[in-house]
Amino acid sequence: MRKLASIRKISALRPIEGADRIEVATIDGWNVVVNKGIHTVDETIVYFEIDSLLPVREEFEFLRKSSYKKSPDGTEGFRLKTIRLRGQISQGLVTPLSVLPVGNWSVDDDVTDALGVIKYEAPIPANLAGVVKGNFPSFIKKTDEERVQNFARDWETFRKFRYFVTEKLDGTSFTCYLRDTDFGVCTRNLDVLRDENQTHWKIVIENNLEEKLKSLGRNLAIQGEIIGEGIQKNPYGLKGHKLYVFNIFDIDKFEYLPKVEKMEIINTLGLEGVPVMWNGLNLPLTIEDALALADGKSVINDKVDREGLVWVAIDSPERISFKTISNTFLLGGGE
Repeated sequence: MRKLASIRKISALRPIEGADRIEVATIDGWNVVVNKGIHTVDETIVYFEIDSLLPVREEFEFLRKSSYKKSPDGTEGFRLKTIRLRGQISQGLVTPLSVLPVGNWSVDDDVTDALGVIKYEAPIPANLAGVVKGNFPSFIKKTDEERVQNFARDWETFRKFRYFVTEKLDGTSFTCYLRDTDFGVCTRNLDVLRDENQTHWKIVIENNLEEKLKSLGRNLAIQGEIIGEGIQKNPYGLKGHKLYVFNIFDIDKFEYLPKVEKMEIINTLGLEGVPVMWNGLNLPLTIEDALALADGKSVINDKVDREGLVWVAIDSPERISFKTISNTFLLGGGE
């Protein structure tokens, strides 16, 4: 689960040119604009990531004018987004430990639940929602890569390996699976009943994915991104919908298939993988350099900014993967 709110330390503070009242605090790989003279290096604080929806509490009321959101189901709070202040990109929020309930807290503790923070989710269009069969299956890993900024302490280790880098597409998460005789289709968080008008099921039916999976004789899940009409305002300008696959998951082993085997199955099933940007790329020197590589135009439509990149190590004994989301994309209103 994503740590939307956690206890961390400020590793650095630096001034912003021309700004007298604010400065930049660095928390792991994140940069956050804070009031000047309030914080110190090595101070222990609570850090809230972007995409957090903070509860309505007095401590967060200063966010009301810029960040208040109320969902159709009545959930309300303050959404944290990527912003730019005096030319400086700021991602997230830093607060003192006093926002926490009394407890024995330590650095790296996840305090998301303790503070009532949830992930902001945009309203789901009816064609994507579907009728719920159950929660996302526990025998498959969810499709949500960790952001690179949370790996600052692992960066030098990560730099020992080469990476398979693909474009991160701005769509909706898709999973279909076969487990023994049970075939299912999932959105990001839910298993949904068969419905020929629901977008995920339409993709399955159009591509004959149930029969194709059964033909492999294995318990596998196909995971990818659906893009097109009615999804994230269709930035790629597509007609209809299209599935791009990024993972094949081995349910029996509870692990992702390696790159070569994954691509073989994608080709065997007549599907298309997400656009490949680099195969065997070395990590840049810094996280900031990796984030800079996320900027650029989409392979799908070179007139729009891409959402970012997904990195998977190809020569590591254990799976290493993360995403770099383009700040240009975020500042343009994406995600």
